[in-house]
Amino acid sequence: MKYIIVGIGNFGGYLAKRLTNLGHEVIGIDANASRIEMIKDGITHSIVMDATDQAAVKNLPLKDTDVVIIAIGEHIGASIMSTAIFKQLKAKRIIARAINELHETVIQAIGVDEIIHPEEETADRLAKRLEMKGVLDSLEISEEYNIVEVKVPSRYIGLTVADADIRKEFYLNILTIIKIQQKKNLLGINTPHKEVIGVVTPEYKFENEDILLLFGKIKNIQQFLTLGD
Repeated sequence: MKYIIVGIGNFGGYLAKRLTNLGHEVIGIDANASRIEMIKDGITHSIVMDATDQAAVKNLPLKDTDVVIIAIGEHIGASIMSTAIFKQLKAKRIIARAINELHETVIQAIGVDEIIHPEEETADRLAKRLEMKGVLDSLEISEEYNIVEVKVPSRYIGLTVADADIRKEFYLNILTIIKIQQKKNLLGINTPHKEVIGVVTPEYKFENEDILLLFGKIKNIQQFLTLGD
């Protein structure tokens, strides 16, 4: 996959190198030339650029980029402006770093696809989650086992847990199911919030947009995601 990472500080820089090491193409962008100089040999491409300059951002290969990650951690204004520019230029998927609660509310209003909190989620964890296509979130239990959040594959919608029998076919356990509900934020804008339904019964029937919390081996999770749709 192809990534653009804006803001090559501690978090953004490590994430850029980690994704490159995993075999992905990464373009790292920062207005600070010294940061780019430090990382240029560890990632695919590195560019000294002001990401709040729309004319400069237009020259990036956005149509060929799968994910844009706004990892700016010091300047809220720069983060908001660059996020808005990438959104206006129709980037396929935007993941933005939230610096505080107000900042999160603003970038939610802009319409990013996902918000991350580096204090809670390490760059290594995010890189592994991005590596497994279809995984919304993940928690590594060991080198072999993960707990992941995945959107229910279309083939299971309308089936009961017993009929789907994911445990037998893929050796995965459904820990619970999460539903996304819309609630108003501080600005009165509807934003998504997770609600956990608790213990899943065999009679539960999968619905569109359900998120499954699964436990199992990474290879089985990947197989489930590949064959699920």
